[in-house]
Amino acid sequence: MESKKFLLEEKDIPTAWYNIVADMKNKPMPPLNPKTKEPLNPEDLYPLFAKELVHQEVNQTDAWIEIPEEVREMYKIWRPTPLVRARGLEKALDTPAHIYFKNESVSPVGSHKLNSSIPQAYYCKKEGVTNITTETGAGQWGASMALAAKHFGLDLAVYMVKVSYNQKPYRRSIMQTFGAEVIASPSMSTRAGRDIITKHPNYQGSLGTAISEAVELAMQTPNCKYVLGSVLNHVMLHQTVIGLEAEKQMEMAGEYPDVVIGCFGGGSNFSGISFPFLRHKLNEGKDIRIVAAEPASCPKLTRGQFQYDFGDEAGYTPLLPMYTLGHNFAPANIHAGGLRYHGAGSIVSQLKKDDYMDAVDIPQLETFEAATLFAQTEGIIPAPESAHAIAAAIREAKQAKEEGKPRTILFNLSGHGLIDMAAYDQYNAGDLTNYALTDEDVAKNLADLEKIIK
Repeated sequence: MESKKFLLEEKDIPTAWYNIVADMKNKPMPPLNPKTKEPLNPEDLYPLFAKELVHQEVNQTDAWIEIPEEVREMYKIWRPTPLVRARGLEKALDTPAHIYFKNESVSPVGSHKLNSSIPQAYYCKKEGVTNITTETGAGQWGASMALAAKHFGLDLAVYMVKVSYNQKPYRRSIMQTFGAEVIASPSMSTRAGRDIITKHPNYQGSLGTAISEAVELAMQTPNCKYVLGSVLNHVMLHQTVIGLEAEKQMEMAGEYPDVVIGCFGGGSNFSGISFPFLRHKLNEGKDIRIVAAEPASCPKLTRGQFQYDFGDEAGYTPLLPMYTLGHNFAPANIHAGGLRYHGAGSIVSQLKKDDYMDAVDIPQLETFEAATLFAQTEGIIPAPESAHAIAAAIREAKQAKEEGKPRTILFNLSGHGLIDMAAYDQYNAGDLTNYALTDEDVAKNLADLEKIIK
């Protein structure tokens, strides 16, 4: 391993988050009340979210939003995170490209998710909330929310997508160790869960289903708020600490990325690494490519449709403008559980619609092949989600070799895979497969969606 690290000091941790909406010419369309189809007022969201998070959600004017000192102090536990030049991977690929990755796997829970769970728990506690609910796919968000909730003295209930609940028992163990209650979703504890189980007794769940259950519980529990790990604007905002640090570190390396890559589920880590760089494109016309790497089995950005849709399966959430496969889309049971979401956040969707970013979809086997090469050359076993970004970076590096031109590539290593070894066991045994999603499957699901939303 020949990698080189670029390290910052505590004083370099950002003091403000970057709100890209303030710099967007075309702002994201507003969320709609699902009954009236009229734009929501901020007050409509107060019953569900902490007020300060709602204000961040709807803020379209302030490019910089100050990070509370108590949040910043907690960031110092693991931030700033390293930027690493992946010389071992470059050598294995025999590429003229320079490959850098931002290593978010060094956080206490092993992923980037703490960047948002800490401020969300902080604002809930500040408001006097005692209980919070959430959902989780692969368990990274649930684990980070469990740690943050314990720190701020909040009781947490986590609805974990059933396939991941069974595939990743140790993530469940982490959440329980931190004091959270973990429920496999769909469950019999909510009306949304019971309805889905009645219709589909063997359904292994989706993030849309788990969101429905968490929202329902929050609305029925006194002094309780709902928190979310991706998709919404305020989550993207909190994650920009990643890219803001990476900007300084790329300067230390004496380079500027030609392409910035993040894996894509709902958009949290992708936005975190890319939005600070994208502001140079928005404000200065900088020539930089931004690429979202999503699973071929859940390709909302590459094959979905831009329209209003629910953020959950039961239709409890506001209607959001998004690239979507339909809120009733049932994704294949891939190991990248954090990417099994039917839609993209409204900010990312608007940026994609306006051609400020690209998207690629990657088959499961290619992601594990990339992950294995990365592990062997860089000494880090990546999360299956992060492996999508690695695979996209490898594609870029190979293209640079074919063209014989240098290229500077930056991707976000959003988390490690040390609790995902069952997936690697299956891959090494030849038991993993790719999941093909036909055009007919996509068209049928979107046609059903059109009947629901006029």
